[in-house]
Amino acid sequence: MSEIINPILRGFNPDPSIIRVEDDYYIATSTFEWFPGVQIHHSKDLRNWELLPHPLTRHSQLDMLGNPSSGGVWAPCLSYHEGTFYLIYTDVKSHIGPFKDTHNYLVTATDIRGPWSEPIYLNSSGFDPSLFHDDNGNKWLVNIVWDHRKNKNSFGGILLQEYSAQEEKLVGSIRNIFKGTSLGLTEAPHLYKKNGYYYLVTAEGGTRYNHAVTVARSQSLFGPYEVDPKGPVLTSKGKPELALQKAGHASIVETQDNEVYMVHLTGRPLPGSENCNLGRETSIQKAVWTDDQWLRLEDGGNRPHERVEAPSLPEFTIKPVPETEDFDGEGLSIHFNSLREPMSEEWVSVKERPGYLRLRGRESMNSNHRQSLIARRQQAFSIVAETEVECRPQTFQHMAGLIYYYNNRNYYYLCISKDEEAGKCLYIMSNDRGDYDEPLAAPISIEGWEKVYLKAEIEYHALQFYYSPDGENWTAVGPVLDAGKISDDHAELKKGGTLLDQGFTGAFIGLCSQDLSGRDFYADFDYFSYVERDNETQISHKTEKARYVAQ
Repeated sequence: MSEIINPILRGFNPDPSIIRVEDDYYIATSTFEWFPGVQIHHSKDLRNWELLPHPLTRHSQLDMLGNPSSGGVWAPCLSYHEGTFYLIYTDVKSHIGPFKDTHNYLVTATDIRGPWSEPIYLNSSGFDPSLFHDDNGNKWLVNIVWDHRKNKNSFGGILLQEYSAQEEKLVGSIRNIFKGTSLGLTEAPHLYKKNGYYYLVTAEGGTRYNHAVTVARSQSLFGPYEVDPKGPVLTSKGKPELALQKAGHASIVETQDNEVYMVHLTGRPLPGSENCNLGRETSIQKAVWTDDQWLRLEDGGNRPHERVEAPSLPEFTIKPVPETEDFDGEGLSIHFNSLREPMSEEWVSVKERPGYLRLRGRESMNSNHRQSLIARRQQAFSIVAETEVECRPQTFQHMAGLIYYYNNRNYYYLCISKDEEAGKCLYIMSNDRGDYDEPLAAPISIEGWEKVYLKAEIEYHALQFYYSPDGENWTAVGPVLDAGKISDDHAELKKGGTLLDQGFTGAFIGLCSQDLSGRDFYADFDYFSYVERDNETQISHKTEKARYVAQ
Protein backbone atom coordinates (compact mmCIF):
# COMPACT_ATOMS: atom_id res chain seq x y z
CA MET A 1 0.00 0.00 0.00
CA SER A 2 1.45 3.40 -0.98
CA GLU A 3 1.17 6.18 1.58
CA ILE A 4 0.93 9.93 1.69
CA ILE A 5 3.22 11.55 4.27
CA ASN A 6 1.77 14.61 6.00
CA PRO A 7 1.99 17.50 5.74
CA ILE A 8 1.73 17.52 1.95
CA LEU A 9 2.44 21.28 1.69
CA ARG A 10 5.16 22.00 4.24
CA GLY A 11 5.84 25.38 5.72
CA PHE A 12 3.46 28.33 5.62
CA ASN A 13 0.59 27.02 3.42
CA PRO A 14 -2.65 27.42 5.40
CA ASP A 15 -6.40 27.40 4.64
CA PRO A 16 -6.35 24.85 1.78
CA SER A 17 -9.03 24.84 -0.93
CA ILE A 18 -8.81 21.76 -3.17
CA ILE A 19 -10.42 20.86 -6.52
CA ARG A 20 -10.00 18.19 -9.18
CA VAL A 21 -10.25 18.95 -12.89
CA GLU A 22 -10.21 15.63 -14.78
CA ASP A 23 -6.89 14.04 -13.71
CA ASP A 24 -5.38 17.14 -12.12
CA TYR A 25 -5.63 18.29 -8.51
CA TYR A 26 -5.08 21.86 -7.36
CA ILE A 27 -4.81 23.40 -3.89
CA ALA A 28 -4.97 27.13 -3.19
CA THR A 29 -3.59 28.47 0.11
CA SER A 30 -3.39 31.82 1.89
CA THR A 31 -0.45 34.21 1.50
CA PHE A 32 -1.47 37.13 3.77
CA GLU A 33 0.87 40.16 3.31
CA TRP A 34 3.32 38.27 1.08
CA PHE A 35 3.37 38.96 -2.66
CA PRO A 36 2.48 37.51 -5.14
CA GLY A 37 -0.91 36.52 -3.81
CA VAL A 38 -2.26 32.97 -3.32
CA GLN A 39 -0.15 29.84 -3.65
CA ILE A 40 -1.52 27.20 -6.05
CA HIS A 41 -0.01 23.72 -5.99
CA HIS A 42 -0.66 20.99 -8.57
CA SER A 43 -0.61 17.19 -8.32
CA LYS A 44 -1.86 14.11 -10.11
CA ASP A 45 -1.46 11.64 -7.23
CA LEU A 46 -2.26 13.70 -4.07
CA ARG A 47 1.23 12.85 -2.77
CA ASN A 48 3.64 14.96 -4.82
CA TRP A 49 2.90 18.66 -5.31
CA GLU A 50 4.48 21.36 -7.47
CA LEU A 51 4.09 25.10 -7.02
CA LEU A 52 2.46 26.80 -10.03
CA PRO A 53 2.74 30.46 -11.06
CA HIS A 54 0.82 32.65 -8.66
CA PRO A 55 -2.54 34.04 -9.81
CA LEU A 56 -2.34 37.50 -8.15
CA THR A 57 0.76 39.07 -9.65
CA ARG A 58 -0.32 42.63 -10.43
CA HIS A 59 -0.82 45.66 -8.24
CA SER A 60 -4.25 46.08 -9.86
CA GLN A 61 -5.30 42.66 -8.52
CA LEU A 62 -3.90 43.10 -5.02
CA ASP A 63 -3.01 46.46 -3.50
CA MET A 64 -1.55 45.71 -0.05
CA LEU A 65 0.65 48.77 0.61
CA GLY A 66 -0.10 49.78 4.18
CA ASN A 67 -1.74 46.47 5.10
CA PRO A 68 -0.87 45.26 8.60
CA SER A 69 1.17 42.15 9.19
CA SER A 70 -1.05 39.09 8.70
CA GLY A 71 -3.50 41.22 6.74
CA GLY A 72 -3.77 40.78 2.99
CA VAL A 73 -4.92 37.51 1.41
CA TRP A 74 -6.97 35.34 3.75
CA ALA A 75 -8.46 31.93 2.88
CA PRO A 76 -8.78 31.80 -0.92
CA CYS A 77 -11.33 29.48 -2.51
CA LEU A 78 -10.56 27.78 -5.82
CA SER A 79 -13.35 26.30 -7.96
CA TYR A 80 -13.94 25.25 -11.56
CA HIS A 81 -17.04 25.27 -13.74
CA GLU A 82 -17.53 24.77 -17.49
CA GLY A 83 -13.97 25.57 -18.55
CA THR A 84 -13.30 28.43 -16.15
CA PHE A 85 -11.31 28.57 -12.91
CA TYR A 86 -12.75 30.84 -10.23
CA LEU A 87 -10.61 32.20 -7.40
CA ILE A 88 -12.20 34.05 -4.49
CA TYR A 89 -10.02 35.85 -1.95
CA THR A 90 -10.15 38.44 0.82
CA ASP A 91 -7.84 41.46 1.09
CA VAL A 92 -7.81 42.24 4.82
CA LYS A 93 -6.99 45.86 5.62
CA SER A 94 -7.29 45.61 9.43
CA HIS A 95 -7.88 42.74 11.84
CA ILE A 96 -6.91 43.79 15.38
CA GLY A 97 -9.67 45.01 17.69
CA PRO A 98 -13.45 44.95 17.27
CA PHE A 99 -13.44 45.74 13.54
CA LYS A 100 -12.16 43.80 10.56
CA ASP A 101 -11.98 45.50 7.16
CA THR A 102 -12.32 42.58 4.75
CA HIS A 103 -12.84 43.14 1.04
CA ASN A 104 -13.76 40.10 -1.05
CA TYR A 105 -12.87 39.71 -4.74
CA LEU A 106 -13.17 37.24 -7.61
CA VAL A 107 -10.72 36.59 -10.45
CA THR A 108 -11.07 34.03 -13.25
CA ALA A 109 -8.88 32.21 -15.78
CA THR A 110 -9.31 29.55 -18.43
CA ASP A 111 -5.80 28.23 -17.67
CA ILE A 112 -4.75 27.59 -14.08
CA ARG A 113 -1.33 29.05 -14.94
CA GLY A 114 -2.96 32.28 -16.02
CA PRO A 115 -3.32 34.94 -17.04
CA TRP A 116 -5.91 35.73 -14.40
CA SER A 117 -8.47 38.50 -14.86
CA GLU A 118 -8.78 41.82 -13.14
CA PRO A 119 -10.69 41.46 -9.85
CA ILE A 120 -14.45 41.75 -9.45
CA TYR A 121 -15.44 43.26 -6.12
CA LEU A 122 -17.99 41.16 -4.21
CA ASN A 123 -18.60 42.39 -0.66
CA SER A 124 -16.93 43.36 2.62
CA SER A 125 -19.23 41.77 5.22
CA GLY A 126 -16.68 39.25 6.46
CA PHE A 127 -13.87 36.92 5.45
CA ASP A 128 -13.38 33.34 4.19
CA PRO A 129 -15.52 33.68 1.04
CA SER A 130 -16.25 30.56 -0.99
CA LEU A 131 -18.06 30.05 -4.31
CA PHE A 132 -20.45 27.11 -4.82
CA HIS A 133 -21.63 26.06 -8.29
CA ASP A 134 -25.02 24.33 -8.02
CA ASP A 135 -26.27 21.65 -10.43
CA ASN A 136 -28.61 24.10 -12.17
CA GLY A 137 -25.75 26.49 -12.96
CA ASN A 138 -26.52 29.01 -10.21
CA LYS A 139 -23.55 30.27 -8.24
CA TRP A 140 -23.62 31.11 -4.57
CA LEU A 141 -21.17 32.95 -2.34
CA VAL A 142 -20.82 32.00 1.31
CA ASN A 143 -18.72 33.92 3.82
CA ILE A 144 -18.60 34.56 7.54
CA VAL A 145 -20.29 37.75 8.71
CA TRP A 146 -18.18 39.69 11.20
CA ASP A 147 -20.07 41.40 14.05
CA HIS A 148 -18.13 44.18 15.79
CA ARG A 149 -20.78 44.90 18.43
CA LYS A 150 -19.97 44.37 22.09
CA ASN A 151 -21.68 41.38 23.76
CA LYS A 152 -22.41 39.79 20.38
CA ASN A 153 -20.86 36.74 18.73
CA SER A 154 -18.16 38.26 16.52
CA PHE A 155 -18.37 35.19 14.26
CA GLY A 156 -21.97 36.02 13.44
CA GLY A 157 -22.77 33.11 11.12
CA ILE A 158 -22.40 32.07 7.51
CA LEU A 159 -24.01 34.32 4.90
CA LEU A 160 -25.30 33.05 1.55
CA GLN A 161 -25.98 35.21 -1.53
CA GLU A 162 -26.29 34.48 -5.22
CA TYR A 163 -23.58 35.57 -7.65
CA SER A 164 -24.55 36.60 -11.18
CA ALA A 165 -21.79 35.78 -13.66
CA GLN A 166 -23.59 37.85 -16.32
CA GLU A 167 -23.80 40.96 -14.13
CA GLU A 168 -20.49 40.23 -12.36
CA LYS A 169 -21.93 41.02 -8.93
CA LEU A 170 -23.86 39.58 -6.03
CA VAL A 171 -27.63 39.68 -6.46
CA GLY A 172 -30.74 38.84 -4.47
CA SER A 173 -31.37 38.51 -0.76
CA ILE A 174 -28.73 37.71 1.86
CA ARG A 175 -29.44 34.76 4.17
CA ASN A 176 -27.66 33.70 7.35
CA ILE A 177 -27.76 29.91 6.93
CA PHE A 178 -25.63 28.64 9.85
CA LYS A 179 -24.78 30.06 13.27
CA GLY A 180 -22.32 27.29 14.20
CA THR A 181 -22.07 25.07 17.26
CA SER A 182 -20.96 25.51 20.87
CA LEU A 183 -17.33 25.22 19.68
CA GLY A 184 -17.69 28.80 18.45
CA LEU A 185 -15.58 30.87 16.03
CA THR A 186 -17.41 29.41 13.04
CA GLU A 187 -15.59 30.25 9.80
CA ALA A 188 -14.09 28.80 6.57
CA PRO A 189 -17.37 27.70 4.91
CA HIS A 190 -17.38 25.42 1.85
CA LEU A 191 -20.58 24.07 0.27
CA TYR A 192 -20.88 20.69 -1.49
CA LYS A 193 -23.80 18.74 -2.93
CA LYS A 194 -23.99 14.97 -2.55
CA ASN A 195 -26.57 12.25 -1.91
CA GLY A 196 -29.48 14.69 -2.12
CA TYR A 197 -27.98 16.94 0.58
CA TYR A 198 -26.16 20.23 0.67
CA TYR A 199 -23.13 19.84 2.96
CA LEU A 200 -21.60 22.81 4.72
CA VAL A 201 -18.02 22.21 5.87
CA THR A 202 -16.78 24.83 8.34
CA ALA A 203 -13.89 25.41 10.73
CA GLU A 204 -14.59 26.07 14.39
CA GLY A 205 -12.74 26.59 17.65
CA GLY A 206 -10.25 29.13 16.27
CA THR A 207 -7.16 28.47 14.20
CA ARG A 208 -4.92 27.50 17.13
CA TYR A 209 -4.96 24.36 19.31
CA ASN A 210 -8.76 24.08 19.60
CA HIS A 211 -9.26 24.08 15.83
CA ALA A 212 -11.80 21.64 14.38
CA VAL A 213 -13.80 20.76 11.26
CA THR A 214 -17.59 20.73 11.62
CA VAL A 215 -19.94 19.29 8.98
CA ALA A 216 -23.62 20.18 8.71
CA ARG A 217 -26.19 19.25 6.05
CA SER A 218 -29.58 20.22 4.69
CA GLN A 219 -31.86 19.09 1.88
CA SER A 220 -32.36 22.78 1.09
CA LEU A 221 -29.59 25.16 0.14
CA PHE A 222 -31.07 27.73 2.48
CA GLY A 223 -31.21 25.38 5.48
CA PRO A 224 -31.83 24.68 8.25
CA TYR A 225 -28.54 22.80 8.53
CA GLU A 226 -28.28 19.76 10.82
CA VAL A 227 -24.91 19.28 12.51
CA ASP A 228 -23.22 15.86 12.43
CA PRO A 229 -24.34 14.21 15.70
CA LYS A 230 -20.85 12.74 16.25
CA GLY A 231 -19.37 16.21 16.57
CA PRO A 232 -16.23 17.46 14.78
CA VAL A 233 -15.17 15.27 11.88
CA LEU A 234 -11.55 16.30 12.47
CA THR A 235 -9.67 17.88 15.38
CA SER A 236 -6.41 17.69 17.35
CA LYS A 237 -7.97 19.33 20.40
CA GLY A 238 -7.06 17.57 23.62
CA LYS A 239 -4.54 15.30 21.87
CA PRO A 240 -1.13 16.82 22.71
CA GLU A 241 0.66 13.61 21.73
CA LEU A 242 -0.14 14.12 18.05
CA ALA A 243 2.55 15.49 15.73
CA LEU A 244 -0.15 17.23 13.67
CA GLN A 245 -1.82 19.90 15.81
CA LYS A 246 -4.30 22.71 15.00
CA ALA A 247 -6.28 20.43 12.61
CA GLY A 248 -9.11 22.38 10.97
CA HIS A 249 -10.10 24.58 8.02
CA ALA A 250 -10.82 21.79 5.53
CA SER A 251 -12.11 21.17 2.03
CA ILE A 252 -12.84 17.90 0.22
CA VAL A 253 -12.27 16.29 -3.15
CA GLU A 254 -13.25 13.02 -4.83
CA THR A 255 -10.83 11.07 -7.00
CA GLN A 256 -11.56 9.56 -10.40
CA ASP A 257 -12.47 6.34 -8.51
CA ASN A 258 -14.81 8.15 -6.11
CA GLU A 259 -12.43 7.99 -3.17
CA VAL A 260 -12.85 10.94 -0.81
CA TYR A 261 -9.99 12.99 0.61
CA MET A 262 -10.02 15.96 2.96
CA VAL A 263 -7.24 18.55 2.95
CA HIS A 264 -6.91 20.63 6.07
CA LEU A 265 -4.75 23.01 8.05
CA THR A 266 -2.25 21.69 10.61
CA GLY A 267 0.70 22.94 12.65
CA ARG A 268 3.74 21.07 13.93
CA PRO A 269 5.02 22.50 17.22
CA LEU A 270 8.69 22.51 18.11
CA PRO A 271 9.63 19.89 20.74
CA GLY A 272 8.59 20.90 24.23
CA SER A 273 6.83 23.99 22.90
CA GLU A 274 3.60 25.21 21.35
CA ASN A 275 5.47 27.40 18.86
CA CYS A 276 5.12 26.35 15.21
CA ASN A 277 7.79 28.29 13.35
CA LEU A 278 6.98 26.49 10.09
CA GLY A 279 3.58 28.14 10.29
CA ARG A 280 0.27 26.52 9.49
CA GLU A 281 0.68 23.80 6.87
CA THR A 282 -1.59 21.63 4.70
CA SER A 283 -2.23 17.95 5.43
CA ILE A 284 -4.62 15.38 3.95
CA GLN A 285 -6.84 12.60 5.34
CA LYS A 286 -8.83 9.84 3.69
CA ALA A 287 -12.58 10.08 4.27
CA VAL A 288 -15.75 8.15 3.42
CA TRP A 289 -19.46 8.73 3.04
CA THR A 290 -21.19 6.60 5.67
CA ASP A 291 -24.34 4.56 5.10
CA ASP A 292 -26.37 7.34 6.71
CA GLN A 293 -24.72 9.89 4.41
CA TRP A 294 -22.32 11.66 6.75
CA LEU A 295 -18.75 12.56 5.87
CA ARG A 296 -16.30 10.90 8.27
CA LEU A 297 -12.62 9.96 8.37
CA GLU A 298 -12.06 6.46 7.01
CA ASP A 299 -10.97 5.00 10.38
CA GLY A 300 -14.10 6.30 12.11
CA GLY A 301 -12.18 8.62 14.41
CA ASN A 302 -11.47 12.32 14.13
CA ARG A 303 -7.71 12.63 14.72
CA PRO A 304 -5.32 13.61 11.92
CA HIS A 305 -2.82 10.98 10.81
CA GLU A 306 0.77 11.52 9.67
CA ARG A 307 0.50 8.65 7.19
CA VAL A 308 -2.54 8.19 4.97
CA GLU A 309 -3.39 5.57 2.37
CA ALA A 310 -2.77 7.02 -1.08
CA PRO A 311 -5.25 6.66 -3.93
CA SER A 312 -4.58 4.23 -6.76
CA LEU A 313 -3.17 6.84 -9.13
CA PRO A 314 0.03 6.84 -11.21
CA GLU A 315 2.94 8.51 -9.46
CA PHE A 316 3.34 12.19 -10.30
CA THR A 317 7.00 13.06 -10.78
CA ILE A 318 8.08 16.61 -10.05
CA LYS A 319 11.41 18.35 -10.41
CA PRO A 320 13.22 19.10 -7.15
CA VAL A 321 13.53 22.77 -6.25
CA PRO A 322 17.16 23.94 -6.78
CA GLU A 323 18.94 24.57 -3.49
CA THR A 324 20.87 27.57 -4.85
CA GLU A 325 19.63 30.64 -6.71
CA ASP A 326 22.58 32.12 -8.62
CA PHE A 327 20.67 35.12 -9.97
CA ASP A 328 21.88 34.32 -13.48
CA GLY A 329 18.46 34.19 -15.15
CA GLU A 330 15.96 36.76 -16.37
CA GLY A 331 13.87 36.59 -13.21
CA LEU A 332 13.65 35.08 -9.75
CA SER A 333 12.38 31.71 -8.57
CA ILE A 334 8.63 31.56 -7.84
CA HIS A 335 9.60 30.44 -4.34
CA PHE A 336 10.76 33.99 -3.54
CA ASN A 337 8.23 36.41 -2.12
CA SER A 338 8.18 40.11 -1.35
CA LEU A 339 6.18 42.09 1.17
CA ARG A 340 2.92 43.79 0.11
CA GLU A 341 3.91 44.73 -3.45
CA PRO A 342 5.26 43.21 -6.67
CA MET A 343 8.99 43.06 -7.27
CA SER A 344 10.02 45.79 -9.69
CA GLU A 345 13.22 47.10 -11.27
CA GLU A 346 12.81 50.17 -9.08
CA TRP A 347 14.19 48.23 -6.11
CA VAL A 348 15.11 44.66 -7.08
CA SER A 349 17.08 43.74 -10.22
CA VAL A 350 19.07 40.90 -11.76
CA LYS A 351 19.80 43.07 -14.81
CA GLU A 352 21.76 46.03 -13.39
CA ARG A 353 24.69 43.77 -12.53
CA PRO A 354 24.36 40.44 -14.36
CA GLY A 355 24.90 37.44 -12.11
CA TYR A 356 23.92 39.37 -8.99
CA LEU A 357 20.72 40.39 -7.27
CA ARG A 358 20.74 44.11 -6.57
CA LEU A 359 18.51 45.28 -3.73
CA ARG A 360 18.13 49.04 -3.40
CA GLY A 361 17.63 50.02 0.20
CA ARG A 362 14.27 51.46 1.13
CA GLU A 363 12.25 51.57 4.34
CA SER A 364 12.95 49.87 7.67
CA MET A 365 11.73 46.44 8.77
CA ASN A 366 9.01 48.23 10.77
CA SER A 367 7.37 49.50 7.59
CA ASN A 368 3.97 48.37 6.30
CA HIS A 369 4.76 49.95 2.94
CA ARG A 370 8.00 49.64 0.93
CA GLN A 371 10.47 47.12 2.22
CA SER A 372 13.29 45.86 0.02
CA LEU A 373 13.07 42.29 1.22
CA ILE A 374 12.78 39.02 -0.68
CA ALA A 375 12.53 35.71 1.13
CA ARG A 376 11.33 32.14 0.90
CA ARG A 377 9.37 29.96 3.31
CA GLN A 378 11.15 27.82 5.89
CA GLN A 379 9.79 24.36 5.12
CA ALA A 380 11.90 22.09 7.34
CA PHE A 381 12.97 22.20 10.97
CA SER A 382 16.65 21.83 10.10
CA ILE A 383 17.99 24.18 7.42
CA VAL A 384 21.03 26.16 6.32
CA ALA A 385 20.69 29.44 4.40
CA GLU A 386 23.71 31.23 2.92
CA THR A 387 24.56 34.24 0.77
CA GLU A 388 27.45 36.48 -0.33
CA VAL A 389 26.99 40.26 -0.14
CA GLU A 390 28.84 43.21 -1.59
CA CYS A 391 27.88 46.70 -0.44
CA ARG A 392 29.40 50.02 0.63
CA PRO A 393 27.45 51.46 3.56
CA GLN A 394 28.25 55.14 4.18
CA THR A 395 26.24 55.58 7.37
CA PHE A 396 24.62 53.59 10.15
CA GLN A 397 21.35 54.14 8.25
CA HIS A 398 22.58 51.85 5.45
CA MET A 399 22.00 48.13 6.11
CA ALA A 400 21.89 44.88 4.16
CA GLY A 401 22.12 41.21 4.93
CA LEU A 402 20.41 37.95 5.86
CA ILE A 403 17.10 38.01 7.73
CA TYR A 404 15.00 35.40 9.55
CA TYR A 405 11.59 37.03 9.49
CA TYR A 406 8.09 36.46 10.84
CA ASN A 407 6.68 39.98 10.66
CA ASN A 408 7.76 43.55 11.30
CA ARG A 409 7.63 43.01 15.08
CA ASN A 410 9.37 39.61 15.16
CA TYR A 411 12.65 38.92 13.32
CA TYR A 412 16.40 38.29 13.60
CA TYR A 413 18.66 40.15 11.18
CA LEU A 414 22.40 39.68 10.54
CA CYS A 415 23.24 42.93 8.85
CA ILE A 416 26.16 44.80 7.30
CA SER A 417 26.28 48.50 8.20
CA LYS A 418 28.65 51.37 9.11
CA ASP A 419 29.74 52.35 12.62
CA GLU A 420 31.64 55.46 13.70
CA GLU A 421 34.33 53.39 15.49
CA ALA A 422 34.26 49.98 13.75
CA GLY A 423 33.77 51.25 10.21
CA LYS A 424 32.09 48.74 7.93
CA CYS A 425 30.71 46.20 10.36
CA LEU A 426 28.37 43.36 11.21
CA TYR A 427 25.77 43.29 13.94
CA ILE A 428 22.52 41.53 14.76
CA MET A 429 19.13 43.15 15.11
CA SER A 430 16.41 41.40 17.05
CA ASN A 431 12.76 42.27 17.39
CA ASP A 432 10.65 40.32 19.86
CA ARG A 433 6.97 41.34 19.89
CA GLY A 434 8.11 44.87 19.08
CA ASP A 435 10.90 44.94 21.68
CA TYR A 436 14.02 45.93 19.68
CA ASP A 437 17.45 44.67 20.75
CA GLU A 438 21.00 44.17 19.48
CA PRO A 439 22.35 40.87 20.89
CA LEU A 440 26.03 41.67 20.14
CA ALA A 441 27.95 43.67 22.76
CA ALA A 442 29.70 45.58 19.98
CA PRO A 443 29.72 45.55 16.16
CA ILE A 444 32.22 43.26 14.42
CA SER A 445 34.50 45.25 12.13
CA ILE A 446 34.86 44.06 8.55
CA GLU A 447 36.45 47.30 7.40
CA GLY A 448 38.23 46.81 4.09
CA TRP A 449 36.23 43.72 3.12
CA GLU A 450 34.84 43.98 -0.39
CA LYS A 451 32.56 41.01 0.17
CA VAL A 452 31.24 39.06 3.12
CA TYR A 453 29.56 35.66 3.32
CA LEU A 454 26.62 35.27 5.69
CA LYS A 455 24.98 32.08 6.92
CA ALA A 456 22.11 31.02 9.19
CA GLU A 457 21.84 27.51 10.60
CA ILE A 458 18.49 26.58 12.11
CA GLU A 459 18.06 23.35 14.03
CA TYR A 460 14.56 23.20 15.51
CA HIS A 461 14.63 25.84 18.31
CA ALA A 462 18.19 27.02 17.69
CA LEU A 463 19.31 29.73 15.25
CA GLN A 464 23.02 30.50 14.86
CA PHE A 465 24.39 33.16 12.51
CA TYR A 466 27.87 32.94 10.91
CA TYR A 467 30.11 35.10 8.73
CA SER A 468 33.13 34.40 6.54
CA PRO A 469 35.60 36.24 4.28
CA ASP A 470 35.76 33.41 1.75
CA GLY A 471 32.73 31.13 2.17
CA GLU A 472 34.92 28.38 3.63
CA ASN A 473 36.15 29.52 7.05
CA TRP A 474 33.16 30.46 9.18
CA THR A 475 32.93 32.31 12.50
CA ALA A 476 29.81 32.25 14.67
CA VAL A 477 28.17 35.62 15.28
CA GLY A 478 26.45 36.26 18.56
CA PRO A 479 24.49 33.89 20.81
CA VAL A 480 22.24 31.02 19.80
CA LEU A 481 18.86 32.63 19.19
CA ASP A 482 15.38 31.21 19.78
CA ALA A 483 13.93 30.27 16.38
CA GLY A 484 10.63 29.39 18.08
CA LYS A 485 9.91 33.09 18.47
CA ILE A 486 9.52 33.38 14.70
CA SER A 487 6.03 31.88 14.85
CA ASP A 488 2.31 32.65 14.98
CA ASP A 489 2.12 31.42 18.52
CA HIS A 490 4.81 33.70 19.88
CA ALA A 491 3.76 36.72 17.81
CA GLU A 492 0.33 36.84 19.43
CA LEU A 493 0.37 39.52 22.11
CA LYS A 494 -2.28 40.29 24.73
CA LYS A 495 -2.33 42.85 27.49
CA GLY A 496 -5.00 42.83 30.15
CA GLY A 497 -7.17 40.57 28.02
CA THR A 498 -6.91 42.90 25.01
CA LEU A 499 -5.43 41.49 21.81
CA LEU A 500 -2.65 43.81 20.63
CA ASP A 501 -1.07 41.69 17.88
CA GLN A 502 -1.65 38.35 16.19
CA GLY A 503 -0.11 36.43 13.32
CA PHE A 504 -1.13 33.79 10.81
CA THR A 505 1.93 33.29 8.59
CA GLY A 506 5.23 31.46 9.19
CA ALA A 507 8.99 31.86 9.18
CA PHE A 508 10.76 33.22 6.09
CA ILE A 509 14.49 33.36 5.43
CA GLY A 510 15.91 35.79 2.90
CA LEU A 511 17.71 38.95 1.86
CA CYS A 512 17.03 42.61 2.52
CA SER A 513 18.44 46.11 2.28
CA GLN A 514 17.55 49.40 3.99
CA ASP A 515 18.45 52.98 3.25
CA LEU A 516 17.06 55.26 5.95
CA SER A 517 19.08 58.22 4.65
CA GLY A 518 17.76 58.47 1.10
CA ARG A 519 21.26 58.34 -0.47
CA ASP A 520 20.57 55.54 -2.97
CA PHE A 521 22.32 52.76 -1.05
CA TYR A 522 22.15 49.27 -2.55
CA ALA A 523 23.58 45.80 -1.94
CA ASP A 524 24.55 43.10 -4.45
CA PHE A 525 23.95 39.44 -3.57
CA ASP A 526 25.89 36.83 -5.57
CA TYR A 527 23.69 33.86 -4.61
CA PHE A 528 21.21 32.57 -2.06
CA SER A 529 21.16 28.94 -0.99
CA TYR A 530 18.53 27.16 1.08
CA VAL A 531 19.34 23.59 2.12
CA GLU A 532 17.07 21.29 4.12
CA ARG A 533 19.25 18.97 6.18
CA ASP A 534 16.51 16.36 6.81
CA ASN A 535 14.18 14.88 4.22
CA GLU A 536 11.12 15.29 6.39
CA THR A 537 8.73 14.05 3.73
CA GLN A 538 10.27 10.61 4.25
CA ILE A 539 11.10 10.70 7.97
CA SER A 540 8.40 10.69 10.63
CA HIS A 541 8.22 13.90 12.63
CA LYS A 542 8.00 11.77 15.80
CA THR A 543 11.32 10.14 14.92
CA GLU A 544 12.90 13.53 14.29
CA LYS A 545 11.43 14.84 17.53
CA ALA A 546 12.92 11.91 19.47
CA ARG A 547 16.30 12.46 17.81
CA TYR A 548 16.29 16.14 18.74
CA VAL A 549 15.33 15.49 22.37
CA ALA A 550 18.03 12.78 22.63
CA GLN A 551 20.67 15.28 21.54
